[in-house]
Amino acid sequence: MSNSFGAQGKLDVGDKSYEIYRLDALQAQYGISRLPYSLKILLENLLRLEDDLNVRPSDIEALCRWNPAADSSDQIAFTPARVVLQDFTGVPVVVDLAAMRDAMVRLGGDPELINPLQPVDLVIDHSVMVDHYGSTQALDLNTRIEFERNAERYQFLRWGQKAFANFRVVPPGTGIVHQVNLEYLAQVVMTKECGGVQQAYPDTLVGTDSHTTMINGLGVLGWGVGGIEAEAAMLGQPVTMLLPRVLGVRLNGRLSAGATATDLVLRVTEILRSHGVVGQFVEFFGAGLNELPLADRATIANMAPEYGATCSIFPIDSETLRYLELTGRSAEQRALVEAYAREQGLWHDSTSAQPDYSEVLELDLASVVPSIAGPKRPQDRVDLTDAKRAFMSAMRQEHGTVDPQVPMQDGGVAFELDAEQHLLRHGDVVIAAITSCTNTSNPAVMLAAGLVAKKARERGLKTKPWVKTSLAPGSQVVSAYLQAAGLMAPLEELGFNLVGFGCTTCIGNSGPLRPQISQAIADGNLIVSSVLSGNRNFEGRIHPEIKTNYLASPPLVVAYALAGSLTVDLYQDPLGQDRKGNSVYLKDIWPEQQEIQALLRNCISADMFTSRYADVFEGPDSWRALPLPQGTTYQWPDSSYIRHPPYFDGMSAQPVAPPAVKGARCLVRVGDSITTDHISPAGAIKADSPAGLYLQALGVQPVDFNSYGSRRGNHEVMMRGTFANIRLRNQLAPGTEGGWTTHFPSGEQLSIFDAAMRYQQEAVPLVVLAGKEYGTGSSRDWAAKGTRLLGIAAVIAESFERIHRSNLVGFGILALQFRDGESAQSLGLHPEALFDIETVDDQPTDVEVRATAPDGSQSCFRVRVRIDTPVEWEYYRHGGILQYVLRNLAGVGASGAS
Repeated sequence: MSNSFGAQGKLDVGDKSYEIYRLDALQAQYGISRLPYSLKILLENLLRLEDDLNVRPSDIEALCRWNPAADSSDQIAFTPARVVLQDFTGVPVVVDLAAMRDAMVRLGGDPELINPLQPVDLVIDHSVMVDHYGSTQALDLNTRIEFERNAERYQFLRWGQKAFANFRVVPPGTGIVHQVNLEYLAQVVMTKECGGVQQAYPDTLVGTDSHTTMINGLGVLGWGVGGIEAEAAMLGQPVTMLLPRVLGVRLNGRLSAGATATDLVLRVTEILRSHGVVGQFVEFFGAGLNELPLADRATIANMAPEYGATCSIFPIDSETLRYLELTGRSAEQRALVEAYAREQGLWHDSTSAQPDYSEVLELDLASVVPSIAGPKRPQDRVDLTDAKRAFMSAMRQEHGTVDPQVPMQDGGVAFELDAEQHLLRHGDVVIAAITSCTNTSNPAVMLAAGLVAKKARERGLKTKPWVKTSLAPGSQVVSAYLQAAGLMAPLEELGFNLVGFGCTTCIGNSGPLRPQISQAIADGNLIVSSVLSGNRNFEGRIHPEIKTNYLASPPLVVAYALAGSLTVDLYQDPLGQDRKGNSVYLKDIWPEQQEIQALLRNCISADMFTSRYADVFEGPDSWRALPLPQGTTYQWPDSSYIRHPPYFDGMSAQPVAPPAVKGARCLVRVGDSITTDHISPAGAIKADSPAGLYLQALGVQPVDFNSYGSRRGNHEVMMRGTFANIRLRNQLAPGTEGGWTTHFPSGEQLSIFDAAMRYQQEAVPLVVLAGKEYGTGSSRDWAAKGTRLLGIAAVIAESFERIHRSNLVGFGILALQFRDGESAQSLGLHPEALFDIETVDDQPTDVEVRATAPDGSQSCFRVRVRIDTPVEWEYYRHGGILQYVLRNLAGVGASGAS
């Protein structure tokens, strides 16, 4: 490595000495103390990894001269210290690595060159489903079903754990990846031996889940990327990025009584989404930091994807050290974190000067009030005082008249449950789930939920019988402190029994509703609701039968389970009656802040964390009992879960220029805010869907379908589920909802998959036309992989979400953007048009598209080429990032660019 700026130095901590790359070596010449915290971490990364190839002195100087007031055209190569994966996205990553080993053999190379060069942790957390709930047996029953459903996947991951170096697997039942990362994996400052000396440097990472940003609350720089980018990072490829704008958010005051961290993050999401921070870094500073526990910071950082930021970071300070101590990190590690942060100008306290920011927003914490968000977007925050009116308005606006075509009794559909008669009405809550890393990592809101349950039970309140309740903590520590506080029992009495330690309802693993509930919804065409303590409530995500979904704090989830409906005003209407027949209101059971603080002090200890994580990589008996496949390369079994992918079939040693897009048809035409939930397969697999029919042809019964997420290692399932979301509205199939399109010129209405396969047989390339913010949501690599396997050569959108645009290019798909003010609609593009796209061999910034209507008339317009960096052009030239990395490692066909 080079040391052009003389930054290499030494740091002594106790009786140990570390090599560091000192930021103050650049202070005299560049005044780098003015840089935001996040950019200082990037600067250290460049200084330490300067090699005159990926990182040049000019790159370091460009960062030192960062202009906060201007959009930068300077790009840098960021090399994260580690990678984290969850199993939904991690399984296809390991599948691709296994396939790359096979391809390396065919190219005459050493398969063991395909090996993570950076530490990788995969946490199995997304596979548990809420099949059983409301009983003390729910956890054991769901766990048993999880292992039965996923044995093939888990055996494959056990092979990967043994076959690959630098690769660890956290077995099922431990917790959610982001909470495990926060409580155990993250180090804040990392060390490794380099050239015979111990080197200390900031903990940085990328992860295959957009909520990787949760770790920003601990002062660790990291963000979500697609599985494609993560694989490259694992294989030593840096993440190439433009220098970002950095928005500062000054926090003042403190939260008022009754307001929770969830309310705060919903307010932050609303503000920042409205302001516009897509692609930017966000940093929090100000006196209000002193009033925010680490868990609250992590809650805010977790939701960065919901407001569109790349990352959302807090600096290292005394609260960081307090949390490290609470979670059982060693005194030696805490001393290193403090010494390193102070030495490098990364420490924040009351004397810290405000950095230069691109913009600064103000937020008075005292202005935050209890709220929920919905019915289908996290940024649609509603004051709790206005929740009933807002729900009724949203119902009318989104669905018009809600009167069903069948007779209703007293405004509801009658059904029988456990030998009792009930009515199900519009607005009734049928799922109330305490779930997701966003809030279950936060002891204050979890204890508040337990206290609401305790006070409710003391007054004799019960959960409404039509509500499916569940408690899915992000780590085993949560259940430990709820037990210590005496709050697990009242939660269980209200039906909030443990159903699993993992990500459940928030990703659509909510499991089935009781048949009587499903039938009543169908009979009345009812608009029912879910309330969850999650971070995502996009339409069709939580449950296919539920049209309105609301995010809320854990204590409000309990309250809505008691109320049973969004049409109940929690401020004005009673939740129920006590044993004497008196009305009980939310205010009667809402805990005082002093109660919560007392439990935080007395019921949570470092021993809870150290004991729960002592054997974190060993797993339960059911994990250790799984067969362990052997071999350097994977012997692919006949499996409906894991299949050898086709990405390297026929791959040549030299890259072949991408074919010209001529005579293309539009397969999907959509409007604004199409998320990766609309594109990428997620949730339940319907029996009559292309994926369901494929599985049944293999002999898999619908009861054993599992979820799309669990089958991400099988490309045949995933490509059939691409663009198959039940709420997708494809303008090429007017009057439909779901994965439908019209095949041209036949005019036949087909599933998107079937139409794509017919087009492939006809050798017709395909395009997608889209509106603004195309691809927002989770960083799903299958949103790009499935798009490519359907034969889509180009996506033309009004704007793209950062990760999805990168993933499209990383899988060899041309990302094109309409000029400002133009769209498919404004240009009058005919649904049956044939599209010709100008070639991009010479890396143009824009190209011409010619659309030819059936009558022969033509519309020519120019679009911006959204291949943003030279390395992305290399990926596109090679047909994708995986092919580029493979050719590089094989020593053939690479241009040398990186």
